[in-house]
Amino acid sequence: MLAIESEGMLKKSFTIHDLPLSERPRERLQKLGVEALSAQEILAVILGRGVAGESVMVTAQRLLSQFGNLKGIANASVEELSQVKGIGLAKAAQIKAAFELANRLEGYPEAGESPIVKTPEDVVSLVRARLRGKKREHFLALLLDTRNQLIKVSEISVGSLDTSIVHPREVFKEAISASAASVIFVHNHPSGDPTASEDDVKLTKRLAEAGEIVGIEVLDHIIIGGKKYLSLKREGLF
Repeated sequence: MLAIESEGMLKKSFTIHDLPLSERPRERLQKLGVEALSAQEILAVILGRGVAGESVMVTAQRLLSQFGNLKGIANASVEELSQVKGIGLAKAAQIKAAFELANRLEGYPEAGESPIVKTPEDVVSLVRARLRGKKREHFLALLLDTRNQLIKVSEISVGSLDTSIVHPREVFKEAISASAASVIFVHNHPSGDPTASEDDVKLTKRLAEAGEIVGIEVLDHIIIGGKKYLSLKREGLF
């Protein structure tokens, strides 16, 4: 791909293939395994190419320098990432998607296994990584069968920093479709404080009442805030 510079000259965008063979992260991955790659090399593989006159490895290092480490990159928004030289909106989206896949993988059961979910601790271990670092509220529903085995985790809504709109119709449409016998709700507080608000309690009671009508029991509602969490059932709030 060619890019026009201010001087009117044509200059080629640097890709991984412009690096010496021994320094190409993709080839090193294939030969040595992904665990042998540095964070910079893994980012370079995800990005694929740099910008005119600059190796993709330099772009990857700039990301690490800008945000401090991988956690800083993972917590950055698409807009923040796209402000880094060599990272437009498309590459920023690629980076966010890669980290989100990693978040969703953590806590997943092994193939063929359906985890039993009975305690708040079981719930948190399944979804904490998925909600880590989110700057908006995400409302999830864990759909369970008659033996409390997990059927699926459904994302019901994504709210703003201080509000989340959840309608019983949307919640139980998912549960009925999956033939769930019971459900556990989870949402995050981006502030890091898992204390249940008055709205949280009212919503939970409303959903529990709707669950009784359709024959799907609401077992609990867990609020996750950073490293802490709260069970509304355990606290006797519904």
